[in-house]
Amino acid sequence: MKIEQYAAIDIGSNAVRILISNVISSKKEPPKFMKSSIVRVPIRLGEDSFTVGEISEKNKKRVVKAMKAFKHIMKISNVKAYMACATSALREANNAEEVVQLVKKNTGIHIQIIDGKREAEIISTTNIFESINKNKTFLFIDVGGGSTEFSILVKGERIISKSFKVGTVRMINKMVSDKIWFEIQNWIEQNTQEHSKIALLGSGGNINKLFKIAGIKEGRPLSYIKLNTLYKELNKLTYEERIVQWELNPDRSDVIIPATQIYLKALQWSGASEIYVPKIGLADGMIKVLYANGKKK
Repeated sequence: MKIEQYAAIDIGSNAVRILISNVISSKKEPPKFMKSSIVRVPIRLGEDSFTVGEISEKNKKRVVKAMKAFKHIMKISNVKAYMACATSALREANNAEEVVQLVKKNTGIHIQIIDGKREAEIISTTNIFESINKNKTFLFIDVGGGSTEFSILVKGERIISKSFKVGTVRMINKMVSDKIWFEIQNWIEQNTQEHSKIALLGSGGNINKLFKIAGIKEGRPLSYIKLNTLYKELNKLTYEERIVQWELNPDRSDVIIPATQIYLKALQWSGASEIYVPKIGLADGMIKVLYANGKKK
């Protein structure tokens, strides 16, 4: 048996996080991926990028400090290899390359800025169907702060995918037009109409939190009715009340409302009545990519 540590750094629009995973491999068994630790830092890069078009001096310094801390975490954890990916917030910032070079100079960490298609590809490497029937047809949705990725999965295979500039940070800053919503509705309806029965697969911190609040057993779906009820209960509370009554982190308390709206709209437009939550995301996919690349080498 061999145990190796890998690290995935996800630089999103709402937060920056590092996942350390143990990969346990042997000649007789397929590799096992076990999460060791997750550290999440609420640096909302999307507030800079989507409103003024570039990352502020304050947040550039915060990103560098976070990466220095992550480098120490990786060293302590004896990480064999790491991958650092930035999504829509950095992708759309005019000074993205400056941020990448600043982090490289001060920490040695290389950041890859990936597009929506690559993000969906990385996420799809995860074992989504570990506790879910892969023979179902799914509309897979990964909601981020700056963008949302949609994919149609048939018998575990990704048939088509599309990334839209709709995300929780954009929505709380009122930066999503009716035109974008129409485009999403049209895409979902066109790509789900040939499937008589479809369910949603949800990915992202907000749907994971909603699933936990709902108290649903792992492997079971969250119904549209239950999700809509949760939305109404959360929406009638203030930002502060959600933090206290629902024990939400301050940087989760505001974005959970628009995230729920995205999932509810997708359920309506696809005709689905339930959503499965496998609790996977971009960081999990990066660990799989790192391990696969190590095997090839």
